[in-house]
Amino acid sequence: MKISVVIPAYNAEQMIARAIDSVLAQTRPADEIIVVDDGSTDNTAKVIKSYGDKVMLIQQENAGVSVARNTGIEAATGDWIAFLDGDDEWLPEKLKLQTEHLKRNPDLKWTTGNYDACDCQNDHSRRQSMSAESIRRCQEELNGKEVFGDYFNAYRLLAKGHTDTMIIRRDLLTEAGLFLPGQKRMNDIDMWFRIALIEPRIGFLFEPLAVYHLHVPGSIVKTHVDWRLIDEFLQRHLALSEKAGRSEAFQPCARIVFTAWLRPLLYDRQGTGVRTLIRRYGDFLTPSYRRSCYLGSFCPPLWTLKEKVKRKLRSKSGATT
Repeated sequence: MKISVVIPAYNAEQMIARAIDSVLAQTRPADEIIVVDDGSTDNTAKVIKSYGDKVMLIQQENAGVSVARNTGIEAATGDWIAFLDGDDEWLPEKLKLQTEHLKRNPDLKWTTGNYDACDCQNDHSRRQSMSAESIRRCQEELNGKEVFGDYFNAYRLLAKGHTDTMIIRRDLLTEAGLFLPGQKRMNDIDMWFRIALIEPRIGFLFEPLAVYHLHVPGSIVKTHVDWRLIDEFLQRHLALSEKAGRSEAFQPCARIVFTAWLRPLLYDRQGTGVRTLIRRYGDFLTPSYRRSCYLGSFCPPLWTLKEKVKRKLRSKSGATT
C-alpha cells in the first residue's frame, strides 16, 4: 500500500515544522507528503520549502481547509490518504500501527483511532480523547475485534476518531464527493458521515496515534461559531441519512452533535439562534437539558456563570470524595 499524507496549512509558520517533522519521524515512513499552503500571508511556504524534495508544496489562493484538502487528495499518487492538520502532530508509531492493522483486516477501506488532546493554554497538558469508561464500552461492543460494523455506532460510543487519525482509501474519498468547499466548521465530520453512508465498516485502534492541539491561535478549522452552521449541517445530514435509509442509525450522532454545540453557542451569547435550534431539534435533548438551555438563551451570561459555578462545585466534590 502506498500512503500519501495531506497537510493543509494557513499562516502556520510557527507550527508547520512540528507537523512535518512528526511525519518524517514515523517508524513506517510515509510514501508521499503533500502540504497545501492555502494562501498564507506569513512565512509558511518558506518553512515548507526548507524541507526540499522531502515534501511536495502546493500553493493556492485562500479557499478554505476543505478545498486545501481536496487539492492534496487530487495531487496524491497513493491509494491511501492519511490526513494531518498543520497545527497538530502524529505520534511516531501512527503509520506503522495503522498499516499493520489494515494488513490484519484487508477488506477495510478506512480506519481511525484514539488520540491525545493537548491543552496549549494550560501547560500543554495532555489527555486521551476517550475516557477509560468509553474505551471499556467500545471494547465490550467490539468483543475482541478491531472493526466497528457501522461508523455511526462507533460515533455513538464516542470512538469518533479525528482528522489526524484517519487513513482512507483514495477511491472511497472520491466516491463520497471529497470535502465540501466553503464549509467553515465540521467539514471533517461532514466527510466521515457521508463516507459512512457508503461504507459503514471502519477500523479503530485504541492506542493514541496523534496529538490534537487545542486553543491554537488562528486555526483554520477551530474558529467560526455560528448557530446557522449547525442548523445547515443537521438539516443536510438528517436528509441524507433518510434518503439512504439510515435515519435511525444516524439520529444518535445528530443528538451528540447538537448537544455538544449548545454550550459554545450560549457562551458566544447566541441566544436567539439557540432558541431556533431547540425549536427544530429539541427532541434530541433530555427534557431537563432542553429546558435549561432554552431558559438560559434569554440571558446567556447568567447561564454561563451558572455552568461555571456547577463545574467548580463538581470539581471540589470530586477532590473531597
